[in-house]
Amino acid sequence: MFGRLDWSAAHRAGIQMRYGDLDTMGHLNNAVYVQYLETSRVILMTDLGVPPSQDRSVIARLELDYRHEIRPGQTVVVETLVERVGRTSWTLLSRVVADGLPCAYARTVQVRVDADLRPVPLADDLRGRLSGLLAQEQEGQDLAASGAAP
Repeated sequence: MFGRLDWSAAHRAGIQMRYGDLDTMGHLNNAVYVQYLETSRVILMTDLGVPPSQDRSVIARLELDYRHEIRPGQTVVVETLVERVGRTSWTLLSRVVADGLPCAYARTVQVRVDADLRPVPLADDLRGRLSGLLAQEQEGQDLAASGAAP
């Protein structure tokens, strides 16, 4: 799935790697990938006109596939597309890229909630903004032949 997507229209969030993000093996700790995804979602929502103080959403599901390690000194960017926009939730597809190489792929489901953490419908303007990032498959891409990630 991820390898067939056209990432050219993805939202991009640059990530500043910190020394504390590394583990004893000298590469990015596996748990830090989740933090990078969270940071990229905050930047995405802000760029869509929803400041963090007004972003009442929770993560209902997170899938994360690791492909390559990330080492100190690499430039890290999280690229994000929208897979689906539902009534109260939306699904994001992200890839963590280091020096141009996709190192991890993620799918997250966010649910808009009220003060009591009950799901509430997405506002039409947010639905429209998210729809502007809907994922598209590349034309003529053969996943099996390319060796791209599923």
